[in-house]
Amino acid sequence: MAWSVGERLAQQGIEVVYGGGHVGLMGVVAEAALAAGGRVIGVIPERLLEREVIYREVTQMYVTRTMHERKARMMELSDAFVALPGGIGTLDELFEIWTWRQLGYHSKPVGLLNVAGYYDGLLGFLDRAVQEGFLAPDCRDLLMVETDFGKLLARLAGTFV
Repeated sequence: MAWSVGERLAQQGIEVVYGGGHVGLMGVVAEAALAAGGRVIGVIPERLLEREVIYREVTQMYVTRTMHERKARMMELSDAFVALPGGIGTLDELFEIWTWRQLGYHSKPVGLLNVAGYYDGLLGFLDRAVQEGFLAPDCRDLLMVETDFGKLLARLAGTFV
């Protein structure tokens, strides 16, 4: 799935902006995009240069002093955001960029690719948060969720019309 995401982005001329590592699913996306002739921009904080095993073959690499600067730079460089299955770092970035959207710090679309039901539990929690009044329905609607990357990409692209 991650490989096909990277290939598809490259085939459609969409640059990949990501955390700059050669590990995890995003490392696979970056490698696939490059293999398909796409452009890949990495953004990595100094502290994680060694820990994340920097992917030196990317088209362009930015090194920041902190994680906060990394996220801000990634936000500036990106036109849209997609979270694939991942761990705490993925959730941190997803919730922060979604919060920034809700607060009006940007108006870029935010998407979640729910592969094989990976995020079903999280989505159930978010729906309960709406039911309990902790999350406004319009804020919940800012997070585009699809199980198919093609559909998610089309929805994200539709916000630029």
